[in-house]
Amino acid sequence: MRHFGIIGFPLEHSFSAQFFNQKFATEGIEAEYSLYPTRVESLKLKVERLLSDLDGFNVTYPYKQAIIPYLNRIDPTAQAIGAVNVVYQRTGYNTDYIGFMESIRPLLHKQDRQALVLGTGGAAKAVCYALRLLGIVPTLVSRHAAEGTLTYDDLDSDIMNRHTVIVNCTPLGMYPDIDTCPPIPYEHLSAQHLLYDCIYNPEETLFLRKGKAQGVRTQNGIEMLTGQAKEAWKIWNN
Repeated sequence: MRHFGIIGFPLEHSFSAQFFNQKFATEGIEAEYSLYPTRVESLKLKVERLLSDLDGFNVTYPYKQAIIPYLNRIDPTAQAIGAVNVVYQRTGYNTDYIGFMESIRPLLHKQDRQALVLGTGGAAKAVCYALRLLGIVPTLVSRHAAEGTLTYDDLDSDIMNRHTVIVNCTPLGMYPDIDTCPPIPYEHLSAQHLLYDCIYNPEETLFLRKGKAQGVRTQNGIEMLTGQAKEAWKIWNN
């Protein structure tokens, strides 16, 4: 029996255990996948336990950057991104960027050349890396002012019109807090825009619903989830 899992907090929104345990049952693989909700104060001890007990594990919000010091090695791509979402043999990898890139690629139009990436955490880093590979220039948006980063108050009609791709990498709208959403000026959205939410639970967030009301293209994060999970499975099986 092989053992896998995911570390993060909270984890009640996660479909990863459902995805992998169904895969194991369907393919006759003797393995199990479990959730390991972990508060920040116990992160180091939990990571050491998982490194010893599991054959591999995923990392999700909010530890995709915080886990890096506890690993022996970081894959060059994960190093370039600055975030880890897969661990195998004490090495950190990033498959988020592949899942995101392959899921958004069919939705892009020729005029999509600039993107707003909401949030500055590990998911945002992977999304920015993928967007650059696709020839799209990303700009981070945060609640806090920083060099090279816009705040939500900076988002006027001109900025919104020039950035036709908007990706939510924050937890705003994620189950169970489904009545929240990033505070962008939705009134400036139009049919030229694509709204992509890395959240997949709920299936349609308030962020996406507000976009649909303006006639935009929308996509949730379920394909990103399954795409990164398939790449993680390849890593765990070398």
